[in-house]
Amino acid sequence: MTDNRKKGKRGSFLRTVVLIAALAVFCYSAYQLVTIYLAYKQGTDEYSDLEQYADLGTADGEDPAVSGDGASSQGTDGQQASDGTEAGESVDVPVDGTDDEGDFVYETETDEETGETRQIKLYYMRNPVDFDGLQAINEDIIAWLRVGALDLSYPVTQAEDNDYYLHRTFRREDNFAGCIFLDYLNEPDFSDQNSIIYGHNMKNGSMFGTLSHFAQDGVYESDPYFWIYTADRIYKYEIFSCSTVGVNSETYTLTFATKEDFRDYLYSAMEQSVVDNSSVTIDENDRIVTLSTCTGTDTTRFVVQGKLVQTYIAR
Repeated sequence: MTDNRKKGKRGSFLRTVVLIAALAVFCYSAYQLVTIYLAYKQGTDEYSDLEQYADLGTADGEDPAVSGDGASSQGTDGQQASDGTEAGESVDVPVDGTDDEGDFVYETETDEETGETRQIKLYYMRNPVDFDGLQAINEDIIAWLRVGALDLSYPVTQAEDNDYYLHRTFRREDNFAGCIFLDYLNEPDFSDQNSIIYGHNMKNGSMFGTLSHFAQDGVYESDPYFWIYTADRIYKYEIFSCSTVGVNSETYTLTFATKEDFRDYLYSAMEQSVVDNSSVTIDENDRIVTLSTCTGTDTTRFVVQGKLVQTYIAR
């Protein structure tokens, strides 16, 4: 009888230990879930608040900004300017300055490889982003990115390395959502052959969490462009490739030794694309931006690449 009582007590003790251990695991798991939820909410709330500095609207497929103060926003692809030339094309005008109406200016562009110059007509466009307000919060702000097909809209920063904003928000708060940022080796004016912008693939769809949706039917066709706004320029990019690439692939090359190398790179990107880009033309004189996010593995990334098709002077 005594032995049975001892065994009963030991069994009861073990059940109590197991119950306490299970309760501890449950409490820890609940704590982790709450912590993750609060972190997601903190990041989402911060970026929602920052949207007040970018009056971009939500109309997909339309120019998200229009010129103001009497200036014209004409000159997007295929539209002709008042003198019969297309915006952005080479024109034989020996001046740098505004026309009489003040709608556009001519700027000189120099080919770094050949030294040849040409005149480029640039139209004015109202800048919908309050860069003064954003710079007061974080001086690392260099641009604002808008991807209409995904309703994606975020400030873009640049630091002295690619680690700083991995887990810091725009307001420099520690958060695994991080911030959208430009590669630290790129020129902040997006003048490199390939400028790379990184963002986390967040499970709640924030940041670049929806970037891979371009691989879904109809998304690319709904609006094959994205926009980058800076303090003095507004850039429109036409998407020519969406694909999954290796983390160490040539996709992440910023500049190229020759134009032929860059042309081969572009053709390779076109061939890898999972979207129908047959209507897009590219050549070695293009400038591109690569949007990059993780895929859930350590070996691959999903990228969306667009070529510059229109530049506006922001005002």
